[in-house]
Amino acid sequence: MSYVLFAFSDIALLVLRVAMGVVFIVHGWPKIKDLRANAKGFDKMGFRPGKLWGTIVAFLEFVGGIALIAGFFTQAIGLLLAAQMLVATVWKIKNKQHFAGGYELDIALVAMGLILATSGAGAFAMDNLYSLFIY
Repeated sequence: MSYVLFAFSDIALLVLRVAMGVVFIVHGWPKIKDLRANAKGFDKMGFRPGKLWGTIVAFLEFVGGIALIAGFFTQAIGLLLAAQMLVATVWKIKNKQHFAGGYELDIALVAMGLILATSGAGAFAMDNLYSLFIY
């Protein structure tokens, strides 16, 4: 194991947060823009009431993506997004979607969320600012 690489772990966590945040912003924005159509889509997928679950997912993805980039409530957001993507993965497997072109990105996002939930945001995050005022 190369201990020299540990010096870059905060940069790696920043890159991970930004990459994951951008993915969720891009996927959450269309849901936020048209909550009514999003709710209908969730109803059709079997997540009822679609209005409730569709709205929760839309805001979690869009606002959560912004929060990840900023490094704000990173562990909680990472865990919530990992749980959401785990549900999406199980739903896709249940509906016989293939791994490639189906749920491979979902599994990667579950892993990314779990890494952030357990490792934290790293040094370059707003999470570190509010800890200054607690003590």
